[in-house]
Amino acid sequence: MRKNTEAKAGIKPDPEPKATVPAQPHPNTLPSWYGDLLGEVKETVAGARTRAQRAVNTELVQMYWQIGKLILVRQQQEGWGTKVVSRLAADLKTAFPSQRGFSRSNLMYMHKMARTWPDPIVQQPVGQLPWGHITVLMTKLETRPELDFYTAEAVRNGWSRAILDRFIHQGLHLTQGSAANNFAATVPEGSDTLKELARDPYRLDFLGLDKHHAERELEEAIIAGMIRFLTELGVGFAFVGRQYPVVIGGDEFRIDLLFYHLKLHRYFVFELKTKDVRPEHVGKLNFYVSVVDQLVRDPRRDDATIGFLLGASHNKAAVQLALDASNNPMAVTSYSTLKPADRELVPTEEDLSRVVQDAIDGVEA
Repeated sequence: MRKNTEAKAGIKPDPEPKATVPAQPHPNTLPSWYGDLLGEVKETVAGARTRAQRAVNTELVQMYWQIGKLILVRQQQEGWGTKVVSRLAADLKTAFPSQRGFSRSNLMYMHKMARTWPDPIVQQPVGQLPWGHITVLMTKLETRPELDFYTAEAVRNGWSRAILDRFIHQGLHLTQGSAANNFAATVPEGSDTLKELARDPYRLDFLGLDKHHAERELEEAIIAGMIRFLTELGVGFAFVGRQYPVVIGGDEFRIDLLFYHLKLHRYFVFELKTKDVRPEHVGKLNFYVSVVDQLVRDPRRDDATIGFLLGASHNKAAVQLALDASNNPMAVTSYSTLKPADRELVPTEEDLSRVVQDAIDGVEA
């Protein structure tokens, strides 16, 4: 009625109100520090998520340890057998139908964990590992020194379950730090860390080479399997170059493999030999280490370059004398490969990973 009256009087009615969207600031109008703010917020969110996941895992592992402790104490007091565990698994599934992990097998793992680590689990490195890692440790290892070694390495390096299983299979604890080196004399402040990287032998059976391969074939095979080769070396290595060129006085020299360690802030020179390593080879490696130190390394950021000489075998006494005569930090180690016919008899990393995953899935079912 009002609209008709206004129309007759020649008055234009007020327009219908429309929904409005607040004006969005143009990207160019954002302050220069906005990108830093966004990055800091993202890091905060990601950090909170990681801490939440770790907290959940810690609570789960602690709960499993406490259940195992209860079973262990009752067994020691009453002397009953495993039938009680089977009944307990069935009753727990009934009481907590949506809760996984209460199978008989898993309860036996909890019992074994409490027996293996009698002190509170959260106060030990193993308490920082996922449950799947812990079951691999308990399945594959028997002695406490071996358990402590692989537990500490898995926590420190953030190993996946497949990598943990692979290193256990390869017997990493038997080779770590055993390579001939001169680290104590050349880099005393970091010798312990570097010794952990210099194990003997490195196991390169994944390369698929027989004993008659050439150095170029070895190099090409390493490049093709670079991810697994870096895993074999350890955590923190980044690939810089193959046949890395350096020019000195107009002459070009080429380094077989050059790496950079992101945690240690050092370059690593790798020289490859398919035959026995001889003392004179150490001299060549010493030369390349000096070249990288002077022409590639940034002394304001990077520590001294490390040289690794990787060969089929070596006379440790003779090689050690050559190492002791050098001022550059170096290590000489060997590698082992299997013939293709022998490799068919050995499970691959994928096979081992699949078996372990199937076993864990069966435990948690």
